[in-house]
Amino acid sequence: MMGPSHALSGAAVWLAGSWGLNFFADYEQSPLAIAVGTAVCAGGALFPDLDMSGKVTKNQGGATVARTFGVVSLFFAEVMEKISLGVYHATKLSKDPHRNNGHRTLTHTLPFTFLVGWGTTALCTAYGKWAVIGILFFMIGLALRGLFDEWAKRAGWVIVTLVSAAAAYFTFLHLPGDRGYPMLGLAVGVGCFVHIMGDIITSNGVPILWPVPIKRRMWMMIGIPNKIAVKVGGKVETIVLRGAFTVVSILSALGLAAPSVLRRFNIEI
Repeated sequence: MMGPSHALSGAAVWLAGSWGLNFFADYEQSPLAIAVGTAVCAGGALFPDLDMSGKVTKNQGGATVARTFGVVSLFFAEVMEKISLGVYHATKLSKDPHRNNGHRTLTHTLPFTFLVGWGTTALCTAYGKWAVIGILFFMIGLALRGLFDEWAKRAGWVIVTLVSAAAAYFTFLHLPGDRGYPMLGLAVGVGCFVHIMGDIITSNGVPILWPVPIKRRMWMMIGIPNKIAVKVGGKVETIVLRGAFTVVSILSALGLAAPSVLRRFNIEI
Protein backbone atom coordinates (compact mmCIF):
# COMPACT_ATOMS: atom_id res chain seq x y z
CA MET A 1 0.00 0.00 0.00
CA MET A 2 1.01 3.62 -0.46
CA GLY A 3 2.13 5.91 2.34
CA PRO A 4 -1.17 7.76 2.96
CA SER A 5 -3.06 4.46 3.20
CA HIS A 6 -0.56 3.04 5.69
CA ALA A 7 -0.69 6.19 7.83
CA LEU A 8 -4.50 6.29 7.77
CA SER A 9 -4.69 2.62 8.77
CA GLY A 10 -2.39 3.25 11.74
CA ALA A 11 -4.46 6.23 12.89
CA ALA A 12 -7.72 4.30 12.47
CA VAL A 13 -6.50 1.29 14.44
CA TRP A 14 -5.20 3.43 17.32
CA LEU A 15 -8.35 5.54 17.55
CA ALA A 16 -10.59 2.49 17.35
CA GLY A 17 -8.51 0.69 19.97
CA SER A 18 -8.59 3.73 22.28
CA TRP A 19 -12.36 3.92 21.93
CA GLY A 20 -12.68 0.20 22.64
CA LEU A 21 -10.55 0.47 25.79
CA ASN A 22 -12.58 3.45 26.94
CA PHE A 23 -15.96 1.88 26.23
CA PHE A 24 -15.37 -1.70 27.36
CA ALA A 25 -12.58 -1.40 29.94
CA ASP A 26 -13.21 2.14 31.23
CA TYR A 27 -9.61 3.07 30.35
CA GLU A 28 -9.74 6.81 29.82
CA GLN A 29 -6.91 8.79 28.24
CA SER A 30 -6.39 12.52 28.01
CA PRO A 31 -7.01 14.17 24.63
CA LEU A 32 -3.26 14.82 24.35
CA ALA A 33 -2.40 11.17 25.01
CA ILE A 34 -4.90 10.05 22.38
CA ALA A 35 -3.57 12.56 19.84
CA VAL A 36 0.04 11.56 20.51
CA GLY A 37 -0.75 7.84 20.32
CA THR A 38 -2.62 8.33 17.06
CA ALA A 39 0.23 10.32 15.51
CA VAL A 40 2.88 7.86 16.67
CA CYS A 41 0.88 4.86 15.45
CA ALA A 42 0.36 6.57 12.08
CA GLY A 43 4.09 7.24 11.89
CA GLY A 44 4.86 3.69 12.98
CA ALA A 45 2.63 2.44 10.18
CA LEU A 46 5.07 4.07 7.74
CA PHE A 47 8.28 3.12 9.51
CA PRO A 48 8.83 -0.30 7.83
CA ASP A 49 9.02 1.36 4.40
CA LEU A 50 12.19 3.16 5.46
CA ASP A 51 13.99 0.25 3.83
CA MET A 52 13.82 1.70 0.31
CA SER A 53 17.05 3.50 -0.52
CA GLY A 54 17.34 6.33 -3.02
CA LYS A 55 19.84 8.93 -4.19
CA VAL A 56 20.86 10.48 -0.91
CA THR A 57 22.98 13.36 -2.23
CA LYS A 58 20.25 14.37 -4.71
CA ASN A 59 17.33 13.87 -2.29
CA GLN A 60 15.59 11.62 -4.82
CA GLY A 61 14.20 8.11 -5.00
CA GLY A 62 13.28 5.77 -2.19
CA ALA A 63 9.85 5.65 -0.62
CA THR A 64 8.06 8.98 -0.22
CA VAL A 65 8.35 8.67 3.54
CA ALA A 66 12.12 8.32 3.20
CA ARG A 67 12.24 11.96 2.08
CA THR A 68 10.40 13.24 5.17
CA PHE A 69 13.51 14.93 6.57
CA GLY A 70 15.38 15.38 3.30
CA VAL A 71 18.77 13.78 2.85
CA VAL A 72 18.93 12.84 6.55
CA SER A 73 15.98 10.44 6.34
CA LEU A 74 17.13 9.24 2.92
CA PHE A 75 20.50 8.37 4.44
CA PHE A 76 18.70 6.56 7.27
CA ALA A 77 16.69 4.63 4.66
CA GLU A 78 19.90 3.76 2.81
CA VAL A 79 21.42 2.33 5.98
CA MET A 80 18.26 0.41 6.86
CA GLU A 81 18.02 -1.05 3.35
CA LYS A 82 21.62 -2.26 3.45
CA ILE A 83 21.18 -3.79 6.90
CA SER A 84 18.00 -5.55 5.74
CA LEU A 85 19.73 -6.87 2.64
CA GLY A 86 22.67 -8.05 4.72
CA VAL A 87 20.40 -9.94 7.11
CA TYR A 88 18.59 -11.46 4.13
CA HIS A 89 21.78 -12.84 2.58
CA ALA A 90 23.14 -13.98 5.94
CA THR A 91 20.04 -16.03 6.77
CA LYS A 92 18.58 -17.10 3.42
CA LEU A 93 18.26 -20.77 2.55
CA SER A 94 18.74 -22.63 -0.73
CA LYS A 95 15.27 -21.84 -2.13
CA ASP A 96 15.36 -18.14 -1.28
CA PRO A 97 15.95 -16.08 -4.45
CA HIS A 98 18.86 -13.72 -4.89
CA ARG A 99 18.03 -10.10 -4.08
CA ASN A 100 19.68 -6.79 -4.94
CA ASN A 101 17.76 -4.72 -2.38
CA GLY A 102 16.36 -5.22 1.10
CA HIS A 103 12.86 -3.82 0.64
CA ARG A 104 10.12 -5.95 2.24
CA THR A 105 12.55 -8.11 4.14
CA LEU A 106 13.72 -7.47 7.72
CA THR A 107 11.49 -4.47 8.49
CA HIS A 108 8.41 -6.42 7.40
CA THR A 109 8.71 -9.21 9.98
CA LEU A 110 7.18 -9.84 13.39
CA PRO A 111 10.55 -9.90 15.22
CA PHE A 112 11.34 -6.43 13.85
CA THR A 113 7.93 -5.17 14.97
CA PHE A 114 8.47 -6.51 18.48
CA LEU A 115 12.01 -5.17 18.64
CA VAL A 116 11.00 -1.66 17.58
CA GLY A 117 8.12 -1.52 20.07
CA TRP A 118 10.20 -2.88 22.93
CA GLY A 119 13.16 -0.69 21.99
CA THR A 120 11.02 2.43 22.03
CA THR A 121 9.79 1.69 25.54
CA ALA A 122 13.30 0.78 26.71
CA LEU A 123 14.76 4.02 25.35
CA CYS A 124 12.06 6.11 26.98
CA THR A 125 12.48 4.31 30.29
CA ALA A 126 16.26 4.67 30.26
CA TYR A 127 16.58 8.25 29.01
CA GLY A 128 13.24 9.78 29.96
CA LYS A 129 11.76 12.71 28.13
CA TRP A 130 14.88 13.35 26.06
CA ALA A 131 14.30 10.03 24.33
CA VAL A 132 10.59 10.77 24.14
CA ILE A 133 11.11 14.06 22.32
CA GLY A 134 13.41 12.41 19.77
CA ILE A 135 10.99 9.56 19.09
CA LEU A 136 8.03 11.93 18.87
CA PHE A 137 9.91 14.21 16.47
CA PHE A 138 10.67 11.31 14.16
CA MET A 139 7.26 9.62 14.30
CA ILE A 140 5.23 12.83 14.02
CA GLY A 141 7.28 13.73 10.95
CA LEU A 142 6.44 10.38 9.35
CA ALA A 143 2.78 10.83 10.27
CA LEU A 144 2.67 14.29 8.70
CA ARG A 145 4.23 12.95 5.53
CA GLY A 146 1.66 10.17 5.34
CA LEU A 147 -1.55 11.79 6.58
CA PHE A 148 -1.00 15.12 4.81
CA ASP A 149 0.93 13.87 1.81
CA GLU A 150 0.03 16.60 -0.68
CA TRP A 151 0.65 19.38 1.85
CA ALA A 152 3.97 17.84 2.85
CA LYS A 153 5.10 17.68 -0.77
CA ARG A 154 4.24 21.35 -1.32
CA ALA A 155 5.66 22.52 1.99
CA GLY A 156 8.92 20.61 1.65
CA TRP A 157 10.99 18.74 4.16
CA VAL A 158 12.20 21.86 6.00
CA ILE A 159 8.65 22.88 6.99
CA VAL A 160 7.76 19.31 7.89
CA THR A 161 10.86 19.15 10.09
CA LEU A 162 10.02 22.41 11.86
CA VAL A 163 6.38 21.40 12.47
CA SER A 164 7.51 18.02 13.78
CA ALA A 165 10.00 19.66 16.13
CA ALA A 166 7.38 22.10 17.44
CA ALA A 167 4.81 19.34 18.01
CA ALA A 168 7.39 17.12 19.71
CA TYR A 169 8.51 19.93 22.02
CA PHE A 170 4.91 20.80 22.95
CA THR A 171 4.28 17.17 23.82
CA PHE A 172 7.59 17.03 25.71
CA LEU A 173 6.28 19.79 27.98
CA HIS A 174 2.84 18.30 28.62
CA LEU A 175 2.96 14.49 28.32
CA PRO A 176 3.22 12.82 31.74
CA GLY A 177 5.97 10.27 32.19
CA ASP A 178 4.15 7.50 34.05
CA ARG A 179 2.05 5.42 31.68
CA GLY A 180 2.94 7.52 28.65
CA TYR A 181 6.24 5.76 27.93
CA PRO A 182 4.93 2.19 27.49
CA MET A 183 2.08 3.54 25.38
CA LEU A 184 4.59 5.10 22.97
CA GLY A 185 6.31 1.76 22.48
CA LEU A 186 2.96 0.07 21.98
CA ALA A 187 1.90 2.70 19.43
CA VAL A 188 5.09 2.24 17.39
CA GLY A 189 4.80 -1.55 17.50
CA VAL A 190 1.12 -1.54 16.58
CA GLY A 191 1.83 0.83 13.71
CA CYS A 192 4.52 -1.48 12.30
CA PHE A 193 2.20 -4.47 12.62
CA VAL A 194 -0.62 -2.63 10.84
CA HIS A 195 1.81 -1.81 8.03
CA ILE A 196 2.65 -5.50 7.61
CA MET A 197 -1.03 -6.41 7.52
CA GLY A 198 -1.59 -3.79 4.84
CA ASP A 199 1.20 -5.15 2.66
CA ILE A 200 -0.05 -8.72 3.08
CA ILE A 201 -3.16 -7.91 1.06
CA THR A 202 -1.11 -6.47 -1.82
CA SER A 203 0.80 -8.48 -4.41
CA ASN A 204 3.96 -10.39 -3.44
CA GLY A 205 3.20 -10.40 0.31
CA VAL A 206 5.69 -10.06 3.17
CA PRO A 207 8.01 -12.47 5.05
CA ILE A 208 6.00 -12.11 8.26
CA LEU A 209 6.99 -15.56 9.59
CA TRP A 210 10.76 -15.01 9.37
CA PRO A 211 12.90 -16.64 10.81
CA VAL A 212 10.72 -19.77 10.62
CA PRO A 213 11.97 -21.95 7.70
CA ILE A 214 9.27 -23.07 5.26
CA LYS A 215 10.06 -25.43 2.36
CA ARG A 216 13.76 -24.62 2.50
CA ARG A 217 13.00 -20.92 2.44
CA MET A 218 13.68 -18.58 5.35
CA TRP A 219 12.05 -15.62 3.61
CA MET A 220 8.77 -17.11 2.45
CA MET A 221 6.47 -14.33 1.27
CA ILE A 222 3.06 -14.65 2.90
CA GLY A 223 0.04 -12.99 1.33
CA ILE A 224 -3.12 -13.44 -0.66
CA PRO A 225 -2.98 -14.62 -4.31
CA ASN A 226 -1.85 -11.89 -6.69
CA LYS A 227 -5.01 -12.33 -8.76
CA ILE A 228 -7.16 -10.96 -5.94
CA ALA A 229 -4.55 -8.80 -4.24
CA VAL A 230 -5.15 -5.09 -3.78
CA LYS A 231 -3.40 -3.10 -6.50
CA VAL A 232 -1.04 -0.53 -5.03
CA GLY A 233 -2.42 2.91 -5.87
CA GLY A 234 -5.57 1.40 -7.41
CA LYS A 235 -9.17 2.39 -6.72
CA VAL A 236 -9.69 -0.28 -4.06
CA GLU A 237 -6.84 1.17 -2.04
CA THR A 238 -7.32 4.88 -2.66
CA ILE A 239 -11.12 4.96 -2.49
CA VAL A 240 -12.44 1.91 -0.64
CA LEU A 241 -9.71 1.31 1.94
CA ARG A 242 -8.84 4.95 2.60
CA GLY A 243 -12.53 5.73 2.83
CA ALA A 244 -13.04 2.95 5.37
CA PHE A 245 -10.02 4.06 7.42
CA THR A 246 -11.30 7.64 7.42
CA VAL A 247 -14.79 6.64 8.55
CA VAL A 248 -13.41 4.45 11.34
CA SER A 249 -11.14 7.28 12.49
CA ILE A 250 -13.94 9.86 12.54
CA LEU A 251 -16.44 7.60 14.31
CA SER A 252 -13.86 6.54 16.89
CA ALA A 253 -12.85 10.15 17.55
CA LEU A 254 -16.51 11.11 18.00
CA GLY A 255 -17.03 8.18 20.33
CA LEU A 256 -14.04 9.25 22.42
CA ALA A 257 -15.17 12.87 22.57
CA ALA A 258 -18.87 12.22 23.21
CA PRO A 259 -18.70 11.31 26.94
CA SER A 260 -16.83 14.48 27.93
CA VAL A 261 -19.15 16.63 25.82
CA LEU A 262 -22.22 15.03 27.41
CA ARG A 263 -20.78 15.49 30.91
CA ARG A 264 -20.09 19.14 30.20
CA PHE A 265 -23.77 19.73 29.43
CA ASN A 266 -24.92 17.43 32.28
CA ILE A 267 -26.50 14.96 29.88
CA GLU A 268 -26.79 11.35 30.98
CA ILE A 269 -27.56 8.43 28.68
